[in-house]
Amino acid sequence: MTNSGLNINTQRGASGLVMLVMVLFFGSLLTLLLKLGPAYMDDYTIQEALEGLDGTKGLSAMGPAEVRSLINKRLSVNNVRTLSAESITVDKDGDRVLIVVDYEVRSPVISNIDAVMHFKHAYDMSGQ
Repeated sequence: MTNSGLNINTQRGASGLVMLVMVLFFGSLLTLLLKLGPAYMDDYTIQEALEGLDGTKGLSAMGPAEVRSLINKRLSVNNVRTLSAESITVDKDGDRVLIVVDYEVRSPVISNIDAVMHFKHAYDMSGQ
């Protein structure tokens, strides 16, 4: 019996090999998402914490160590532990505060294969 001019015996689904390749491909994508996603989420949280500093009362009167301490407090509240104190550079120019965050995150993917993600952000802000 034919269905729309084609023999029912010639209509088949994906072969076992095609299914295996699809499972490996999507499994690899899922693995990368699970390994790299937290680093990008932490970076987004760091950006939000630093952007929230803009307009903070007394920011321009604070020294670099105090600004760094304020940043570390905000990050610890948001449970960000990947950023070291050496990664944050604070420079002052009168009432303006320039904050540069430059760090990299190394995440093991499979066995001896690591993914390295480099993040760099600069913020020019003033306090009230």
